[in-house]
Amino acid sequence: MPSSQKNTGQSKTPTFEEALKRLEQLVESMESDELPLETLIARYEEGMKLVQVCQAKLAEAELKIQQLEKAASGEFKLKPFEPANESTGNP
Repeated sequence: MPSSQKNTGQSKTPTFEEALKRLEQLVESMESDELPLETLIARYEEGMKLVQVCQAKLAEAELKIQQLEKAASGEFKLKPFEPANESTGNP
């Protein structure tokens, strides 16, 4: 039997989108339901782990963007990441 069939949710790192979606679900359930304290704590703990996953994925994406900035000479040049909304806005 291939190992991919035995893969569980705990051993698989979620994608950024999966982690963000689950985090949104956790927040919504914590805000709208009357949950016992133990359940709230468990959901908070899961949410914090998902926040770490999202932060790591964003840091990885930022590093890739920095590494892919090309200099005019054709060589790859490490260049700081500048989000579009910060570089085109305020004087």
